[in-house]
Amino acid sequence: MRTKILITGASGFVGGSFCLRHADREDLEIRGLGRRASGLPGYFRADLTRPLEIDWTPDVLIHAAARSSPWGSLAGFRRQNVLATRHVLDFCERRGVGKLVYISSSSVFYRDEDQLDITEETRIGPGYVNHYARTKHEAEELVRGFSGEWCILRPRAVFGPRDTVLFPRILRAAEEGRMIAIDRPGPPAIGDLIYIDTLSDYLLRAALDPAVEGDFNLTNGEPIAIQAFLGEIFSRLGLALPSRSVPLAKAMRVAGIVETIYRIFLPWKEPAITRYGVGVLAYSKTFDVSKALRVLGPPSVTLAEGVERFVEWQKARRK
Repeated sequence: MRTKILITGASGFVGGSFCLRHADREDLEIRGLGRRASGLPGYFRADLTRPLEIDWTPDVLIHAAARSSPWGSLAGFRRQNVLATRHVLDFCERRGVGKLVYISSSSVFYRDEDQLDITEETRIGPGYVNHYARTKHEAEELVRGFSGEWCILRPRAVFGPRDTVLFPRILRAAEEGRMIAIDRPGPPAIGDLIYIDTLSDYLLRAALDPAVEGDFNLTNGEPIAIQAFLGEIFSRLGLALPSRSVPLAKAMRVAGIVETIYRIFLPWKEPAITRYGVGVLAYSKTFDVSKALRVLGPPSVTLAEGVERFVEWQKARRK
C-alpha cells in the first residue's frame, strides 16, 4: 500500500518543489492542489477560499498554500491564509485524514529588533511585523484544534530554484539599481536560511513519521551575514553591488512614508520599499533548531551546496 499525500499550494514554489523532489518514490502517491493550472500528474485545481471538495482522500495532507507577500489588506490575507486553512481542516475532519502538516512561517516571531536563538517556545505576538505574519499565526491556532495528528513547521527564508517569493524581489531590485545597503548600529545583521530541497525532505519526514508532532523551527542551521551573503550572490550573477548606504532609522522612515502613500493611492500595488523589507536586511534573526535536528535529522543539502545550485539555476535562466 502506498501512502497517499496531498499537498496544497502545488502551483507555487514550496508545494511544486515537493512534488518534483519526491515524484519517483514508488511507496508514495503524491498529488498536488493549487489555484493555477499545472502539469503535475494527478493535480487538482481548486480555490481554497471555498470549501474543498475533491474525489480523493489522502492519508496525510501538507498545507503549503498561502498568500505570501509583505503587502496587501488584512482582509485579503485572512481570506487566503486563515479561511483557506479552515476549509482544509474541514476537509481533513470530514474525510478522516490521519495527519495534517501545516507550513507556517518564521515571521510569526519577528519584531523590529535583533532576535537570536529563537526557539519554538519564544513568545509570539501580540504585535506582528505584517499581515502575513499575523494571519499565519491565526491559522496555526486553528491547526492546533485538529482532531488528528498535526505538526506546524516554520521555515526561515526558503530559497532555491523556482523561488517566486524571496530572491525574485531582491534580484529585481538589484537589476533595476534600487538595492541599497542598510547601515545599522553594531555588527552586521546575521540570519538563517533553508534550501528548498532540505525543506522538501523535512516535509516528507514530517508527513511519514508519527514522532514528528508539535512545532518546529526549520533552517539549514548555518547563519550568515545577510548583506555580505547577498553581495556574493550579486557578484556571481554579474549584478552591481548596492552603491548607496542608508542609515537604518532613515530607511525605516522612508519606507513608512512610501507605505502610507501606496496604502492611500495604490493599495493594490506592492511598494518598491517596505519596512518589512528593510527589516529583513537590517535585523539579525537566528533560530535554535536543536529540536528539528533531534527529530528530523540534519539538513540533506548544505547551505554551500544549495547556494551553488541556486546560482547555476539563475545563470541558466538568464541565458
